[in-house]
Amino acid sequence: MHNKLTYIIVLLCFLLSIPIANSQSNKQKELEAKRQKYQNELKQINALLFSDKKKEKSLVSLVEDLNYKVNVRRNLIKITNDQANLLTREINANQNEISSLREQLKELKDNYAEMIVKSYKSKSEQSRVMFLLSSDNFKQAYKRLQYIKQYRNYQEEQGELIKAKTLKLQELNTDLLRQKKDKDKLVLENREVKKQLEIELKEQEALMVSIRKNLSTYASQAKKKQQEIDRIDREIERLIREAIAASNKKAGKTSSPTSKFVLTPEAKALARNFESNKGQLPWPVEKGVVKVKYGTQPSPIDRTVTINSQGVKIATEKGTKVRSVFDGEVSQILVIPNANPVVMIRHGNYITVYKNMSKIYVKKGDKVNTKQEIGEVFTNQSNGETMLGFGVYKDSKTQNPASWIYKM
Repeated sequence: MHNKLTYIIVLLCFLLSIPIANSQSNKQKELEAKRQKYQNELKQINALLFSDKKKEKSLVSLVEDLNYKVNVRRNLIKITNDQANLLTREINANQNEISSLREQLKELKDNYAEMIVKSYKSKSEQSRVMFLLSSDNFKQAYKRLQYIKQYRNYQEEQGELIKAKTLKLQELNTDLLRQKKDKDKLVLENREVKKQLEIELKEQEALMVSIRKNLSTYASQAKKKQQEIDRIDREIERLIREAIAASNKKAGKTSSPTSKFVLTPEAKALARNFESNKGQLPWPVEKGVVKVKYGTQPSPIDRTVTINSQGVKIATEKGTKVRSVFDGEVSQILVIPNANPVVMIRHGNYITVYKNMSKIYVKKGDKVNTKQEIGEVFTNQSNGETMLGFGVYKDSKTQNPASWIYKM
């Protein structure tokens, strides 16, 4: 009875260890996916922001680019550290499990050997027959027969459990060797990334020393730049309010608030489709990195200056085509004095905004499809920067584009 209980406990421990291992494996996959993301982002940054050494970028642009690169590299280091730490925990858990399995296997083998010896001593058919014939009645003989069968089955179960434990031990040893290799590789890679980060931080500090010498001028430029952005955003918001009012008037809903669209059944269906693709929409450019994120953030030049970004700024290559991220209708082509054109596309009660265009391929009222080219991004000839401003609005309220675009 004691041996049977031991068998059940050991089997349960074996089965319960499987979900834990799977959970750890899933966490490793999640971390590896993030690590690959940051590695790819660094490649994109190098290709889009640091490849053209001949172009003379402004000091401010250099600091912004380097600041972005440093932040991504720090994220890469953190994720790699998390992976290495998780591997350390998995290695320790595997080593403990291997030790426990070895003890269990030894106990199982000792019990099995003891059973074999007992079986050998009483193996003759005559002994078994006499054991049955010496029963006081038929009921006792039946129970003895069942006992013999159960004992034989238990022997077979013990043999199978030993096989399973031995196989599990072999698998754990293989996993342990792989985990140690993976950890060594991660540690080595992280060491190289940290060296590169140190170089970039020194370069960043050298640039900031130059900026601090004339900080008031650069801070003034940053404020002026933000004022220009705010001016364009206010114009976009005004046009969206006008579009809502015009659309609602056309639908005969003049009393409706001008902050929300009154939708036709067709527009409702389009809005639902747009919403159902949240997080899966294609990028508005084929290649790009988000240099400025959505929301309020301090300027990398002067921390006292606040950047208020209604959308994102995507750095890309010269001559890059801009694509509509979803089916819709061009609601406005906005041309503002001292600024580059803006295209606004309506998707039900959602509007996507594409700023800093150089060429426009569409006109107001055109129906567009997902990934249809609508124009080209403007390239600043003085610093070589090609930057697309991209925003998402629900009615008159801004949304974070990173929540809508795939892996932004």
